[in-house]
Amino acid sequence: MSGCGCEVDVKDASQKRVLLVLLTINAVMFVVELGFGWIAESTALIADSLDMLADAVVYGIGLYAVGRSSTHKAKAALLSGYFQGVLGLLIVFDIVRRFLFGSEPASGLMMMVGLAALVANVICLLLIMKHRSSDVNMRASWVCSRNDVIANVGVIIAGGLVGLLGSRWPDLLIGGVVAIVILRSVRAIINDAKMALAEGAGQEVKCNA
Repeated sequence: MSGCGCEVDVKDASQKRVLLVLLTINAVMFVVELGFGWIAESTALIADSLDMLADAVVYGIGLYAVGRSSTHKAKAALLSGYFQGVLGLLIVFDIVRRFLFGSEPASGLMMMVGLAALVANVICLLLIMKHRSSDVNMRASWVCSRNDVIANVGVIIAGGLVGLLGSRWPDLLIGGVVAIVILRSVRAIINDAKMALAEGAGQEVKCNA
């Protein structure tokens, strides 16, 4: 049966180590950004923190999927995509809430925490880079890390504009951009996972024939 693609695709331990490091970094930064985002009244920071949480979940699911069949991996990637979608909608809810009830984002805190998050995510991006073509879960992890770097740069820019203009609108705008980036990546991850599931179903039919 080794030639039909039904065997479990076992990866080496380096993939697990990378995912574990990514999970740890993102979990820590989620707590840091959420706390400072709440203190700074920053939608952009809170949005970025929820993005970190979504990524931590993606990496955790990726750890679960390592060493399992391609069908398991595709289902895990699909689950992570749906979870990111929920968090993206939560960000939209927070933007609407702050738009209606107001906020006074702290420019300095936004830039400081955004810079720390950028450094963390660049490290994540470098770690995942060589694994990004391994399978559907590692591709999802790559997309998450790449989007995080973009979002972090946006948070820093928003913090600068908040201080320069004395307005909350850059914070709300960047929070909205982060939500859009997450929701766009969700579509890509879900489509990739569904294609992988379809390919896996085709392989199973061949193997059973």
